[in-house]
Amino acid sequence: MSLVTERHAEELAQGARELGLELTAQQQELLIAYLGLLIKWNQAYNLTAVRNPDEMVSRHLLDSLSVAPYVAEGGDSWLDVGSGGGMPGVPLAILFPQRRFILLDSNGKKTRFLTQVRLELKLANLEVVHARVEAFRPAAPFSGIVSRAFSELKNFTDWTRHLGNQDTRWLAMKGVHPDDELQALPADFRLEACQVLRVPGCQGQRHLLILRRTH
Repeated sequence: MSLVTERHAEELAQGARELGLELTAQQQELLIAYLGLLIKWNQAYNLTAVRNPDEMVSRHLLDSLSVAPYVAEGGDSWLDVGSGGGMPGVPLAILFPQRRFILLDSNGKKTRFLTQVRLELKLANLEVVHARVEAFRPAAPFSGIVSRAFSELKNFTDWTRHLGNQDTRWLAMKGVHPDDELQALPADFRLEACQVLRVPGCQGQRHLLILRRTH
């Protein structure tokens, strides 16, 4: 029996429409295939704390896609830091095939899973890097750096400042508004905007903090 049901596919299509996204048939198919891989590998690799497949469409796929408008207005090269099971990097790579996404994680099991996802889904615009973020040295600054529940804002910015410049946008996906974390933001970063994310099917609060380097 398939791990992904028709109901999951319908929930994804409906949720995407509520987010204002028009998925192509191929994008819908790839997202569902990714969900199937996530459910299958999660049983052995502990990729996500969400164990119930019925919760994964909203809490993983739609949550990842909720930042699409802010990625759309950014540049062409994106880094997903601490990507884990591939959120938000894999869904965003599927949604934006013309942009380049690097998924970075220091956990070998997780990067092996991500490599399998890239191969099986034939995502040519996606690259997987197994490394600690502090040791990662790309050839050029990224247009955008995104994280989803990766760490506190101070660590996120401290560990990734060498990966961007003043043109880079840092996108931190959070639950409740992190007032304390913002107070501890390093002096060379500023909060450009805070957006409330409405994720179909998710009950908890979701916020997106958009940060910039000041110098």
